[in-house]
Amino acid sequence: MKPPARSPKQRKHDTLHRLEHDVDCWVSTADGAGETPYLIPLSFLWDDTTLLLATPAASPTGRNLRASGKVRLGIGPTRDVVLVEGTAEALEAVALPDGVGDAFAEKTGFDPRGLTTAYLYFRVTPRRVQAWREADELTGRDLMRDGEWLVAD
Repeated sequence: MKPPARSPKQRKHDTLHRLEHDVDCWVSTADGAGETPYLIPLSFLWDDTTLLLATPAASPTGRNLRASGKVRLGIGPTRDVVLVEGTAEALEAVALPDGVGDAFAEKTGFDPRGLTTAYLYFRVTPRRVQAWREADELTGRDLMRDGEWLVAD
């Protein structure tokens, strides 16, 4: 038996919980020329406002994020998904605020700062957030639009 559709307030609460506690997401980018899509799983750190990702600077994802600054993230299973569309800002490890690199490494179990491959961090600012479980939650799936939460706490 499937649970009843959640209220928008409950969906936002569940979404914020997923952002805080999930470790991995699917990252979708496209190149600047032919708009060829590229999808890869990456770990993330949520700071209550933005998500932080890390990937090799020379990878397709790293190149795409630097070229377009656009990204779409999928978090959670297909029957309890959070989709985040956002803008990405590239950061060198030395540009991270104090403690952020350590917090990323602690949450994700991965610390690119000590690797020989050149990594960049990407700070993703959400512009649109959607969440739904089943078809009965498709209406009202937008929780954020244009960077503003549509649902009060």
